[in-house]
Amino acid sequence: MDETIRIAVDGRGVATLTLAREDKHNALNAAMMDELTDAAARLGADPAVRVVVLTGAGASFCAGGDLGWMQAQRDADTAGRRREAGRLAGMLGALNTLPKPLIGRVQGQAFGGGIGLMAVCDVAVGVTGARFGLTETRLGLIPATIGPYVVARMGEAMARRIFMSARLFEAEEAVTLGLLARAVPPEALDAAVAAEVAPYLACAPGAVADAKRLLRHLGPPIDAAVVEHTIDALIARWDSPEAAEGIAAFFARRKPDWAG
Repeated sequence: MDETIRIAVDGRGVATLTLAREDKHNALNAAMMDELTDAAARLGADPAVRVVVLTGAGASFCAGGDLGWMQAQRDADTAGRRREAGRLAGMLGALNTLPKPLIGRVQGQAFGGGIGLMAVCDVAVGVTGARFGLTETRLGLIPATIGPYVVARMGEAMARRIFMSARLFEAEEAVTLGLLARAVPPEALDAAVAAEVAPYLACAPGAVADAKRLLRHLGPPIDAAVVEHTIDALIARWDSPEAAEGIAAFFARRKPDWAG
């Protein structure tokens, strides 16, 4: 039974996949990644499911990596870090290749891996007032395993604005960057998501799946070689003195030495 997510399917075949670690701001840990990977397989194979809506419980959509999971990465050896990077990459790949439309209902903030979850959605709608950021470089790390999906969503030119700086940005800028399709007031979010879902219910499900598969083929390649390259890049960063200092500073609640 799922412990970190919830799945509900209505009579139209619209599945709502909810990140359900509200008390942890839906931060990603190993269990959630595994459950999301499994959910993608189950929903993708279910002929009764026409559309999947991905959202979060509570104030945050997804705050990125769970603190406990990050501590385990800090203390792990290279093999352990590689295994966990592969776990995250596998989850993103499963959602990205889901043969159903995946609509992001971004009801709150998202950072790091949460941006990756937004990027694998076919379309995402968010709320005004939410803040976002690829914050990895503040820790001496890089947005590696999520990188292919972020670049595929934004394009390199737009990604350059936020990929390296770790600066936070608002929902309106997320629209400009292509990460969100629309930013609406919180009270209008459900109606905006419903408007994205409705057209698919008039389409042939098999044609939608084939069109999505073709689109992935036509877009930037995200194959095993690309994924492995991102994992290698992340492992190299974890082994760097900057990552050691950045992670230590984060858990000590102090500034790293490069931040003055």
